[in-house]
Amino acid sequence: MKLMSYAAVAALCVFASTATAHEYKIGDLVIDHPMAFETAQTAQTAGGFMTITNTGDTADRLLAVEADFPRVEVHTTEMDGDVARMIHLEEGLTLPAGETVTLQPGGFHVMFMGLGGDPFEVDEEVPATLVFENAGRIEVVFTVEARGMNDHGAMNHGDMDHSTHQMGN
Repeated sequence: MKLMSYAAVAALCVFASTATAHEYKIGDLVIDHPMAFETAQTAQTAGGFMTITNTGDTADRLLAVEADFPRVEVHTTEMDGDVARMIHLEEGLTLPAGETVTLQPGGFHVMFMGLGGDPFEVDEEVPATLVFENAGRIEVVFTVEARGMNDHGAMNHGDMDHSTHQMGN
């Protein structure tokens, strides 16, 4: 009986971990688990995260992310003392052949800007299109998760220096 209980718990754990994961494929690229964290009511920005594995023999590049926000950019984070600065990767994010690139808090990430009083809420789905130099375009969904689930010290993008990203009309 105990063996069946352990098997049931193990099965539930596997189901729970795969239920939150979602994967997309285009060409030689595998995009795994696009997600964002919930934001405060007053947040004007939110970060998007995922892993992208290039299984091919040729490098590719994530050129842009398109979504229904005033601006969406691919960024990296650079520390200047105790201040994290978001830097727009104007040339895109290089995806070397045979490697995985992780977009995560404190590193590369997608920046959704201009939330305009509409915060990201847990279980919300944010549709977006990833635009790659070679593989082309693919529609994905960023699933909004509660902070603390997978953030491993996630940064609060509302407290970041976005001075290089002025919101224009």
